[in-house]
Amino acid sequence: MSQPKTITEDSEQESPERREPDVEGYEELDRQERRELQKRSRRLLGDLLAPHSKGAVLALVLALLDTAAEMARPLLIAAVIDSGIPAAGGGDYGPLAWYVIGYAASSVASAGLTYAFMTLSGRIGQDVLLDLRHRLFRHVQKLSISFHESYRSSKIISRLTSDVEALSELLEESIEGLLRAFLSVVTIAVLLIWLDLPLTSVILLTFIPLLLVTSAYRKRSYQHFRRTRTTIARVTGHFVETMNGIRAVQAYRQEGTNSRSMRERNAANQDATVRAGFALAHSTAAINFIGNATIALVLLVGGWRIVQGELAVGVLAAYVLYLRKFYDPVDDLARFANSYASASAALEKISGVLAEQPKVAHPPEREPLRISDASVEFRHVEFRYPSGEETVLPDLDVRIPAGQTVAMVGATGSGKSTIAKLLARFYDPVSGVVAINGVDLRDIPETDLRAAIAMVTQESFLFSGSVADNIALGRPSASRADVEAAAKAIGAHEFISKLPDGYDSEVNKRGCRLSAGQRQLVALARVLLADPAIVILDEATSSMDIATERTVQRALRTVLSGRTALIIAHRLSTVLTADRVLVIERGRIVEDGRPSDLIGNGDQFAALHEAWLISTKG
Repeated sequence: MSQPKTITEDSEQESPERREPDVEGYEELDRQERRELQKRSRRLLGDLLAPHSKGAVLALVLALLDTAAEMARPLLIAAVIDSGIPAAGGGDYGPLAWYVIGYAASSVASAGLTYAFMTLSGRIGQDVLLDLRHRLFRHVQKLSISFHESYRSSKIISRLTSDVEALSELLEESIEGLLRAFLSVVTIAVLLIWLDLPLTSVILLTFIPLLLVTSAYRKRSYQHFRRTRTTIARVTGHFVETMNGIRAVQAYRQEGTNSRSMRERNAANQDATVRAGFALAHSTAAINFIGNATIALVLLVGGWRIVQGELAVGVLAAYVLYLRKFYDPVDDLARFANSYASASAALEKISGVLAEQPKVAHPPEREPLRISDASVEFRHVEFRYPSGEETVLPDLDVRIPAGQTVAMVGATGSGKSTIAKLLARFYDPVSGVVAINGVDLRDIPETDLRAAIAMVTQESFLFSGSVADNIALGRPSASRADVEAAAKAIGAHEFISKLPDGYDSEVNKRGCRLSAGQRQLVALARVLLADPAIVILDEATSSMDIATERTVQRALRTVLSGRTALIIAHRLSTVLTADRVLVIERGRIVEDGRPSDLIGNGDQFAALHEAWLISTKG
């Protein structure tokens, strides 16, 4: 028996072209495809860091000076042991005092340089993250509706949150550690060779297992962190969709089922994170063991050489101190590889979103074009959705004169909403032309097209903010007087005035403080304030009771007066107010005429009208 689905699982399905390869899918990619993904991620990171090149150079200089101050201290300790103490024993305390002062000065300098470096690098990191968030948000808003209909919003949230956070860890902590570790390793290696070449030749033997350990860790950690990015996106997605559908979840008593599903997703993310932690633990333990074993070997060989008179005690002390400092940054490099693997997996997903291009390309902006008295034409339009093979509109050919209100009726899936989406230019036709006043929509700049068309849907989406703010979305430059005038014309002023703070009352999330009818009136006031040439109404009254519908119908007459309108409705009370009715069946117009004429014809619309009359009497 199959497991029951959670109430949000159906909404999690997406078209294959939008699916990102998960860990298993990534393994199935060939080497060239993997290399391209990684190259795209590195390009994005380089592009983000490029504007901060001067700051990065200054940070490098600070790190170099800090490393020099830090590396001087073991040499000063060696000098104290081999020169300062013997001189002090002979009564000359000058060298010892100078060595101690030098040690103190290098410590103070190192503290100041560390502060300056961390402050600068932290600021650069935050600027990069700010740029990335803005860039990602702006880009996603510009992408076509086809992208948003197939790429879950929860995945975009994951890109903006957990994936950006992974990059934040890399920029704020790991790059700083990488730079300091790299400079330390190079400087210490030079100093070790300079202090004693025979001892250095001994420790070179330990580099072979060290390289093997780091190479193995790099490969394993990348796979594990890619899996953590995929699993946390699924956790975020399930949470967001459950909260968005909380009414349905509670109404159908799905809390337990959804909790089990969330537990499974959390367990998968926990497993991926633990495995990544195990890989880091194995690598760190191996590096520490190799480092300690090397120090033991150096002490053995160095002690023997001191006995033979070939090596000074202070030199061996400095050598061991440097060697300890050598393996500490090697461990830091392993931790950087850990953060880089996590950030790289996140960057792959972020760069994938940024690589998306709008399917509906707009022409360059030019002189403002005011569209008024707009006629609409669909010239032999053929259309199918990008994710499907079925043709939704095989050959749509119709003209709507300026100022005419046209209602479309038909069964669900007949193509009515698709026609509205093509007019709003959420999609472009496969062939044919959609035109306003004879101009192909593809030749109209986006700003002019959006100003000419307003769309009101069944949902009437309201944003968090005041009632006035939501009405003013139609024309942000409008004054309060203009906003109130639009509300009065629609018939919304009365209920708005009764709200606790009137027009300044918060509508809350998605306008939940208002009823469905009130939200629709606010949406219509927004349209009236925008003053578009064309209005599209997609099931704008379908979820209302009769009293509310009548109020909205009166508002519609105000909004549609003198404008070209396209109405999609199942309620014939709305359809009968239109100048013309189109009956759509399988993407084709099967009836076209005035409502009264179609009722008299006795065909499909007449049957719909008769069924509606019976339902109203019942």
